[in-house]
Parts: sequence; structure tokens; C-alpha cells
Amino acid sequence: MIKVVFLQLGATLVATAIAAVFFGVHGAASAAIAGLACLLPNAVFAFRLSLVAKRTGNASVAGFFVGEFFKLATIVGLLVLARALYADLHWGGLFVGLILVLKANLFAFLVKT
Repeated sequence: MIKVVFLQLGATLVATAIAAVFFGVHGAASAAIAGLACLLPNAVFAFRLSLVAKRTGNASVAGFFVGEFFKLATIVGLLVLARALYADLHWGGLFVGLILVLKANLFAFLVKT
């Protein structure tokens, strides 16, 4: 689970660089905001899930789905907050950051641990 968080961090950095090239400073900031809006709740969810698994030996399915619901609600809330607080939000940069970070999970199987 932790390697996915690091992959998402790398994807956030790549998305920020791509958005900087194509959309400028505001696009890069928007990509970074989108990446962090996904990365932070995922990191908290992964940390919480690993703590529960170490403490009890396994994680319950209900706990997983409740955690996943709160993670998704937090991501949406952070994106809405970003729109409200950052007046120069660039939608292209935001979508580049969001898509790359969310799709970083697909490449987790390529990383050997």
C-alpha cells in the first residue's frame, strides 16, 4: 500500500512538470493541487489500513469500505476547496494532475519490492 503512495507522489511530480510545460505556472500549481488532493487522503487511508492490519492481523471489509468512502469524500472536498481558494485554477492542469495520480495505481504492480 505504501508503494502506491510513493508512486502517486512521483506521478504528482511528473504531472506538475508536464502541466508546467503545457499550461505554465498556474497549470503546474493546479496539477500539484490535484495531485496532493488525491495523495494526502490516500496516504492517510494506507497508513490507517496498515495500522489496523498490524493490530488485529487482518482488516475488516466494512472498515475498508468506510475508509474508502471517507477517502473519496475527502478528495472531492479538497478539490472543491481548491476551486474556492485558488482563483487562477487551470482546468487543464487540474485534470492532468488528477488523471496521472489516479492512474498511478495501475503501475504499482511494475514496482518490485
